Amino acid sequence: MEEAMKQSTVRFAEGEIVTGVIIEVRPKEVLVDVGYKSEGVVSGGEFDDIKAVNVGDQVDVLIEKLEDRDGMVVLSKEKAEFRKNWDKILSICNEGGTISGRVKAVVKGGLLVNIGVEAFLPASQIDIVPPKNLTALVGNTFDFKVVKINQERQNIVLSRRELIEQERNEKRSKLLAEMTPGDIRKGTVKNITDFGAFIDLNGLDGLLHITDMSWGRIGHPSELLKVGQDIDVVVLDINKERERVSLGLKQKLANPWDSIESKYPVGAKVKGRVVNLVPYGAFVELEPGVEGLVHVTELSWTKRIAKPSDVLKAEQEVEAVVLGINREEQKISLGIRQLETNPWDQALEKYPANSKVKGKIRNLTSYGAFIELEDGLDGMIHVSDISWTRKINHPSEVLKKSDEIEAVVLEIDKANQRISLGLKQLTEDPWTNIDKFYKVGDLVNGKVTKLASFGAFIGLEHDIDGLVHISQVSEDRVDKIKNVLKVDQDVTARVIKIDKGERRIGLSIKAANYSHEQLQAEQAMLDSLKPGEDLVALQHAFDAADEGK
Repeated sequence: MEEAMKQSTVRFAEGEIVTGVIIEVRPKEVLVDVGYKSEGVVSGGEFDDIKAVNVGDQVDVLIEKLEDRDGMVVLSKEKAEFRKNWDKILSICNEGGTISGRVKAVVKGGLLVNIGVEAFLPASQIDIVPPKNLTALVGNTFDFKVVKINQERQNIVLSRRELIEQERNEKRSKLLAEMTPGDIRKGTVKNITDFGAFIDLNGLDGLLHITDMSWGRIGHPSELLKVGQDIDVVVLDINKERERVSLGLKQKLANPWDSIESKYPVGAKVKGRVVNLVPYGAFVELEPGVEGLVHVTELSWTKRIAKPSDVLKAEQEVEAVVLGINREEQKISLGIRQLETNPWDQALEKYPANSKVKGKIRNLTSYGAFIELEDGLDGMIHVSDISWTRKINHPSEVLKKSDEIEAVVLEIDKANQRISLGLKQLTEDPWTNIDKFYKVGDLVNGKVTKLASFGAFIGLEHDIDGLVHISQVSEDRVDKIKNVLKVDQDVTARVIKIDKGERRIGLSIKAANYSHEQLQAEQAMLDSLKPGEDLVALQHAFDAADEGK
């Protein structure tokens, strides 16, 4: 053996590369005969697949140590390959070149890659989106770009991301060149936002806006899509300068509005689901992409509904009638009250003019009283139709809420859904026969009903008021009427004026004992008052300031 070693040209020294023969394969190491006095050992991890290593195979190894404590030669297959490959790699792989390699292990900050020598792949350079599980890449072979070589330290930095980006740029340019609106392309959902989803078209990202996802109502894109989902989309628009592509999903299906008139003719009964409630109405989905609006005024013929949510709920199934269609604006008007008979269609027959009706007072306002004739159908008595003779400032002076009363139908306005009623029309207007009740010169008895700065109103028979002007109270000068008269005081007065056309009666307390000549003189004085001072006019008198209460 010693003689053979002397004759061998192989140099057995640390750092030398020699060729050996595999003599034994163990689970974690391989024994190699390099012709030295003892066998050498190579770690099993230095072989791509130790199971593929066979006894008798030749292998180049680097002598790391001629003898360890067990007397074995410590060898390295990888370092031998590194020594042999380094010069080769430098010659074929300048910075910016491309090389293939196998991911060997996960190390701090990235991956260790075998490209003939060990090279470092930073985590940020693995992919466009750094993978979360680096261990899954171990054992895989990829192409890499050499981004940095340090000859002194003999290390190489790689990037897979740059190759991917370069490939995507080439694909993007190719896609933009060949893509046309109307194309159907396969893509993968890359990201989801509130306004839509970004779709990866294999090298080019396109935006699928939420409004182009479905003909129906969508609250959020996540209702239809998930990240990673494969979908077919329609190319809607291409901006090659800005490399932007608009995509559509609903365009793969026919627009339901194209045949809307034939599908939902005016007057047809339809069923749908309440999808949105707003102050002015309710949106009802008839089918995906087709919604109709039930305006708040179309919910009931008779009830005044403040807001739709008072009678409808979201997701409620409802029936309605098609009232109108605007295909261009994609609007359908619906009505729910049309499912029932309009009570106003029968009102003219049920409540003809001059007929008497009975009802309960439902509400009092400053201008009149509302009488419920039937469920949801009201009539109104205007304040001016309560009394023939008295000026009523508010209906509450003579009427009370919930009282049952009788009235006369004056008019029905079907278009505006109004029924006018009258209370005074139940009796004859006393002014038509005023000549039978009162004549100038008559002595009358009554009670003071109201005091004003200019005089006092006296309640007479037949529900008629007469006015005593302040000048007709006493022979003496009266500064304030309340100093001489009180409300509910009984008085005797003489009729000194009757104006049937203006519905006026003038009274005089001081003239109760006057002669005929004195009455004529007093009447002449009243007639000489200016129109603006004609305080006998009951209507103007009641409008004046009240001093008596």
